Amino acid sequence: MKTSKLNKLALAALAAAASGLVHAATPAPYTPTSRFNLQTPVTEIARQIYGLHDMMMIICALIFVAVFSVMFYSIWKHRKSKGAVAANFHESTTVEIVWTVIPFIIVIIMALPATRTVVAMKDTSNSDLTIKVTGYQWKWGYDYIRGEGEGISFLSELATPRGQIEGAEAKGPTYLLEVTEPLVVPVDKKVRIITTANDVIHAWWVPAFGVKQDAIPGFARDTWFRAEKTGTYYGQCAELCGKDHAFMPIAVKVVTAQEYTAWVDGRKKQMAALADDPDKQWTPAELIARGEKVYQANCQACHQANGLGVAGAFPALAGSKVVEAKADQIAILLKGKNAMPSWKTLSDVELAAVATYTKNAFGNKSGEIQPAEFKAARK
Repeated sequence: MKTSKLNKLALAALAAAASGLVHAATPAPYTPTSRFNLQTPVTEIARQIYGLHDMMMIICALIFVAVFSVMFYSIWKHRKSKGAVAANFHESTTVEIVWTVIPFIIVIIMALPATRTVVAMKDTSNSDLTIKVTGYQWKWGYDYIRGEGEGISFLSELATPRGQIEGAEAKGPTYLLEVTEPLVVPVDKKVRIITTANDVIHAWWVPAFGVKQDAIPGFARDTWFRAEKTGTYYGQCAELCGKDHAFMPIAVKVVTAQEYTAWVDGRKKQMAALADDPDKQWTPAELIARGEKVYQANCQACHQANGLGVAGAFPALAGSKVVEAKADQIAILLKGKNAMPSWKTLSDVELAAVATYTKNAFGNKSGEIQPAEFKAARK
């Protein structure tokens, strides 16, 4: 009698839980309720992911309530003080059916929508724009390889100076997310992202897009997004990639189609102007003027605006023996050393310009380096 009654109680509780799971399988539209919640999604995939998150939490809560309700009821109802005798469920067909069918139903309810979302995440076909994203220690390289903007490429890294990060200067709310140059894409266009890496494993992650894809050296992996709202969206490297992993932000600027076309035209003109002949003989003044901009965009975050660096982390350029020695400076810019990455991604003119600038800034006076010298050193 007691065994039969307990079986009926268990079946009733699990049936109620299963009924709740069916209703939970269709998540309600995502609406952020506090700053502790997930970021507001701006793509369909992100909405599906966040809906799945809410659905799984409801399922877990229902299972928790059902299991512990049955357990506590059984403990209270069949306590020894009331003379209860332990039941024998050995080879009980009913119990076997219950703990096989109910988990199977739960798995199906969870797996079907999750599988549909995963399949959609992997469908990178028919994209309007294809961008290769390369992870470096510790910055991102973007190459527009298909669609409007094809041929555009640039590097993007943390824009906040080291002094503001590690010192006592005032910090804004996005001081660890601001970049020197954001990725720019048009709204309502399917953007395919191909990820790879130059050194170690990185991960390109923008929560509002529902995108998180590892960037692995020697491999090309892809994902996609279609932003439905203009604005700037932030992310970070989501793979532990070294000591500056925390300072490798991502910023994606979503603009209208007209604004994107204007941006592409401006970048094309800028690239044409920068496509300088490395064999041209530049004057020191030209190199210094150009080099100051290259330094501000790529070197200032570590070596500081005053060239004094950060004690114990980044050496000072003021009075540096490496800066004075032409061969040493060429070698370290092309090959890197310790925390200093290779800057081969810059053109010979840019390298010569920044080298000449550092040779004549911060109190240094040690001549110039011509682009042809960097061109020869690459061979």
